[in-house]
Amino acid sequence: MSEGYIRSEKVAEAMLRVPREEFVPEEYRRYSYSDTPLPIGCGQTISAPHMVALMTELLEVQPGHRVLEVGTGSGYQAAVLAEIVGREGHVWTIERIPQLAEFALGNLGRVGYLDRVTVAVGDGSEGFEPAAPYDRIIVTAAAPDVPKPLVRQLKDGGRMVIPVGDLWIQILRVVVKEGGRVRYESSIPCVFVPLVGRYGFRSTGRVI
Repeated sequence: MSEGYIRSEKVAEAMLRVPREEFVPEEYRRYSYSDTPLPIGCGQTISAPHMVALMTELLEVQPGHRVLEVGTGSGYQAAVLAEIVGREGHVWTIERIPQLAEFALGNLGRVGYLDRVTVAVGDGSEGFEPAAPYDRIIVTAAAPDVPKPLVRQLKDGGRMVIPVGDLWIQILRVVVKEGGRVRYESSIPCVFVPLVGRYGFRSTGRVI
């Protein structure tokens, strides 16, 4: 947080209000505020605080926004987003691994975010059609390309942040939809777990 990733007051306040230790397995809680990813089970991780800050900044989420998160994990990123969108907005978050969705649901419920966050189980590469369109979409797993369903589910004037690349290194991309056109911007190199699904990677690592 001290390295310049947080530039806006609302992101700083959101991250200060969300107790990260409540989204980390008991055996790793002593590392909750270390700036590093931590295992959360099922081969998945909770992102390092600096990456959560950076992605949230790039997303430019505002109070009242409807946000889709792909890759719920432990629920931490959804909680940070919920703090920003407030009670007039909402966060839908989709997780392909049922055990993690349950873990996130418990975490979010215990800390008090379920009035602003809906957790679903499914193929996040296909988005979440029931609540579309969205003002913002954030993807916390790497895709070989920007999934077309996510672009379709993004409102005109909307913004998406997604890691794109192969299984070893990716680039954070910002997708902006304006006037029916889509613009792609790049940010920094990063490494995320793969987005597994119809518009992502196979579990074996091969691109679909």
